[in-house]
Amino acid sequence: MALTLAEKIIQSHIVPQACPGTTFTPGVPVARGADIAIRIDQTLTQDATGTMTYLQFETIGIPRVKTELSVSYVDHNTLQTDFRNMDDHRYLQSVAAKYGLWFSRAGNGICHQVHLERFGKPGKTLLGSDSHTPTGGGIGMIAIGAGGLDVAVAMGGGAFHLAMPKIYGVKLTGKLKKGVGAKDVILEVLRRETVKGGVGAIYEYFGSGAEGLTVPQRATITNMGAELGATCSLFPSDSATKAFLEAMGRGDSWQELKADEGAVYDKIIEINLDELKPMAAQPHSPDAVASIESLAGKPVTQVCIGSCTNSSLDDLAAVAAIVKGKHIASGVEAGIAPGSRTTLLMAEKAGILGDLIRAGFRILESACGPCIGMGFAPNTEGVSLRTFNRNFKGRSGTADANVYLVSPETAAAAAITGVITDASTLDYEDETYTTNGRITLLSGSDKRLSACDVKTAATDDGMLIPPKDEKESAAVEILRGPNIKPCPASPAFQGSLKLPVLLKAGDNISTDDIMPAGTKVLPFRSNIPEISKFTFERIDTEFYARAEKTNFSGCIVVGGENYGQGSSREHAALGPMYLGVRAVLVKSFARIHKANLINYGIIPVTFVNPADYDAISMGDTVEITNIQEAMETGCDFVIKVHGANGDKTISGENSLAERSREILRAGGLAAYTRAGGQ
Repeated sequence: MALTLAEKIIQSHIVPQACPGTTFTPGVPVARGADIAIRIDQTLTQDATGTMTYLQFETIGIPRVKTELSVSYVDHNTLQTDFRNMDDHRYLQSVAAKYGLWFSRAGNGICHQVHLERFGKPGKTLLGSDSHTPTGGGIGMIAIGAGGLDVAVAMGGGAFHLAMPKIYGVKLTGKLKKGVGAKDVILEVLRRETVKGGVGAIYEYFGSGAEGLTVPQRATITNMGAELGATCSLFPSDSATKAFLEAMGRGDSWQELKADEGAVYDKIIEINLDELKPMAAQPHSPDAVASIESLAGKPVTQVCIGSCTNSSLDDLAAVAAIVKGKHIASGVEAGIAPGSRTTLLMAEKAGILGDLIRAGFRILESACGPCIGMGFAPNTEGVSLRTFNRNFKGRSGTADANVYLVSPETAAAAAITGVITDASTLDYEDETYTTNGRITLLSGSDKRLSACDVKTAATDDGMLIPPKDEKESAAVEILRGPNIKPCPASPAFQGSLKLPVLLKAGDNISTDDIMPAGTKVLPFRSNIPEISKFTFERIDTEFYARAEKTNFSGCIVVGGENYGQGSSREHAALGPMYLGVRAVLVKSFARIHKANLINYGIIPVTFVNPADYDAISMGDTVEITNIQEAMETGCDFVIKVHGANGDKTISGENSLAERSREILRAGGLAAYTRAGGQ
């Protein structure tokens, strides 16, 4: 039978013995929703989630990672205002040396950009402790974001478990016009599908329009596919992939990969790039998409170009072409953060960097920075145009800022005009630094990169530290600063619960709402007792105090639709777990957060009847009486609500796979793994 590309890669990585309840037949599509387990070839971590990942890996007791390749990146907590962040960096470097990982030093760039350039391989699987790991789909990988504990298990040789996703085909035709970027493609998908439309699905791009996109353009689309709630997104590996890998000095990593003729998708979305117009995601959600035409003329106070979504050489070239010979508007502050040291070196060689500096851009560090509220925050009530992937309220570091997500082209146009502007209305040459729109298809012009320049920059790995051999690793001492504390143990399983509701939240609660990022919080990523004090701070500043009054003895949280959207940060499960949250009852969950709750022994329950959300108030007592039976048989949960308005019995859907139920009964994934679970 004909298979999609996603099905081909997944089937080649299935570990049948890890999912005995599912039957697999080579060449036959796996039933959607079936429990599957796949072998992981590569892993990545970043420093905001990495310390917990490696603290957990240490407890597994394996002397060396068992993957083909694992990389520890430092790209989040690079703002070093005291000892904490650098202590984390030193811990991560020593762990990498001890256990056989590559280590990417602070300043080398954002994990997803660097991994795409230096390590990603078509047809491989990648698991990362960052929700934007699907960036790797831009070169034909099944690249999935997950919680750090799942990544630790994968590094130890364990399979990654998931329900077989649906496969949505996105057929691209036509060609992007001047002033329209790859960002506008994914914004159009988000406009149609919403931030929860991709839960339980993979988006697979194909068609003549896809063939005309560069790898960096494709990576922009797969990166921001995370905002759909998707498991991952991917493109075929074709001649464009080959050209990119050859330019990076890694041509031997290429192989051609595509879907079979006649492959069947669960649905197909068609987008004609000829008709696509510039767009923006308005405050405060990535799917609040409107046309630039409808927003044109709105004054802007800040422009920021970068993040793992739009910080490639292609992106910087597009910006520089628009601003060359011009200057940033007087009312605008503009910054640009190249995605990697390689990108920065190539931009310098091509003359792009100089043109950006002359235009008035502040050149920021090659790191995540402003995307996670680590510097370059907007002004009070400021309008900030950012080429990032998320614009949740307060994420920028300024609580009342209005953040719009746009393409580099739109951001550049606003930077020089001072208002939201359609870049196609400006007078500029959109191929100033390129040949046929591809920065790596080179000519002899002194304003373009030579093949030698590309190779020199792309293969300069001075900021990458390779793994030590086993003998050297054995002698390495792991360095732990005073802020690095052991990961707290998950709670023991209980067959029933009777606990107060300490928080009732609404729809689309993000992991930023549950556990914020930013300069105040991120330095405590290695210290759960301290970081837990910020739990739910953006929703309810009194939550910690209420939990403290119970002596952290146990409570329940209630939420609406798409609970836990956004970042993969497992601290959004660890913090609540530490404060006593034992169950979360909602209308629906985001994929990664639900998995993180299970990994830390918190029971995720969805309302069978969403209207029952209204039957529970904060302060009520909720009793789940049949947890033991639900874990053994898979039956739904019986929930008794005791409140001021009397008692009511409702049903909670038990959507947990058998393995997930076993993890909860074991007291979390760490305990399950130590007991020999697969």
